[in-house]
Amino acid sequence: MTSRAKIVLDASVVLAVIRRERGGDALPRQVLARATISTVNLAEVQSKLVKDGHDPETAWKDAISVVTSVEPYTPEQAKIAGSLIAETQSLGLSLGDRSCLALARVLDAEVYTADQIWRNLNIGIPIHILR
Repeated sequence: MTSRAKIVLDASVVLAVIRRERGGDALPRQVLARATISTVNLAEVQSKLVKDGHDPETAWKDAISVVTSVEPYTPEQAKIAGSLIAETQSLGLSLGDRSCLALARVLDAEVYTADQIWRNLNIGIPIHILR
């Protein structure tokens, strides 16, 4: 782990923590203590939990309980996420994925994800794969 001030969590990590999935249960406290998420990825977590049958209010509380801060999605992040399509299209990264990476780039942060396909990314952002 590097000494960057913030750590950005992808929706897949937050879901792994909430669902107590492999990898999410082993996330170090020092990572969670510095964890932030984009509002785009927070909406993704909320959507998946509600789709799975969770009560919307409980799903929201569970989602925000994993991180210490939530960052609004800014025009700068939107531009970065849109531009990242050129570097990530072959991997099929979603807008949510690229929004997570955009926030990491803006904050000069490292990223944690549970998505294996991110192993193939080389875009100048430190990426940690949980599983």
